[in-house]
Amino acid sequence: MKLYSYWRSTAAYRVRIALNLKQAEYDIMPVHLVKNGGEQLGDKYKEINPQKLVPSLETKESGTLTQSMAIIEYLDEILPGHNLLPTNAGDRAFVRSLSQLVCCDIHPINNLRVLKYLTGEMLLSQDQKSTWYEHWVLEGLSAFEQRLKTRQSEGSYCFGSEPGMADCCLVSQLYNAHRFDISIVNFSEIRRIEENCLKLEAFDKARPENQIDAE
Repeated sequence: MKLYSYWRSTAAYRVRIALNLKQAEYDIMPVHLVKNGGEQLGDKYKEINPQKLVPSLETKESGTLTQSMAIIEYLDEILPGHNLLPTNAGDRAFVRSLSQLVCCDIHPINNLRVLKYLTGEMLLSQDQKSTWYEHWVLEGLSAFEQRLKTRQSEGSYCFGSEPGMADCCLVSQLYNAHRFDISIVNFSEIRRIEENCLKLEAFDKARPENQIDAE
């Protein structure tokens, strides 16, 4: 498999973690989101992903897949070994809800193209952009923390004793929170889970600074 990725992309980061947890063999195909006006915007990459976003996963069996959540569930369905989602339908729904809290509600309104629009077309200052970013991250993480406290299966991770899809989504989002100096000191469960995850090789190998295109 080939993963079209950018080292700092939150969405690509979560897929890298999932691939590592499934012990999948894959090659990284770097797509720089800033250089040359953004390589994802060029005609060559547009043929791979018309949405002009990373990640994209090229597979032999199913062609090229897009959207990180769909890719992660695909990997869980076709590859043996480590389960990224629980077997019980209710538990799967809970894990999906945590994952979507990050991927649908926090990340989309804080990703690169949105932030560039705020300071470009909307003429917001850097301070205003930072205020926007921090507000939505903290609001989302606060809800995530409260949801964790209602889960039916406690453990070292978001759900149970093994990391799964929700952990992939959470840890990658926290990377950006730390990058922009957003304090998570009030989120004890989130901090505990992040610490546990980052001790694992699958998460460490996926870190942005450990990627071949890291700067």
